[in-house]
Amino acid sequence: QVQLVESGGGLVLPGGSLRLSCVVSGRTYDLAAVAWFRQSAGKEREFLAAIRWIGGRTLYADSVKGRFTVSRDNAKNTVWLEMSSLTPEDTAVYYCASGAYMRKSSNEYNYWGQGTQVTVSS
Repeated sequence: QVQLVESGGGLVLPGGSLRLSCVVSGRTYDLAAVAWFRQSAGKEREFLAAIRWIGGRTLYADSVKGRFTVSRDNAKNTVWLEMSSLTPEDTAVYYCASGAYMRKSSNEYNYWGQGTQVTVSS
């Protein structure tokens, strides 16, 4: 079992930045990849970025490449998602998830956090 807890969401002005955190616990030795997804009202869950637990290789959705950066600190069991140039279209609940493979499909991830709300508004 792997547990994930997101934090760092909140209200941010358009054009602003935010850093989300995902603390991972449990069987982290089985961990292969941690990914970030988001879901807004009436839309499907959308892949954003992922990082391999060992080695740190990353994968991004084209829609956020250059604006979002995923990183991790294995010693702190934490994965971050740094977001910049935020727009109201980035408003959503943001989730981190872990899985055996670093893929863009949510089906590849077995464990999910509870999500953290990000609202971009003036």
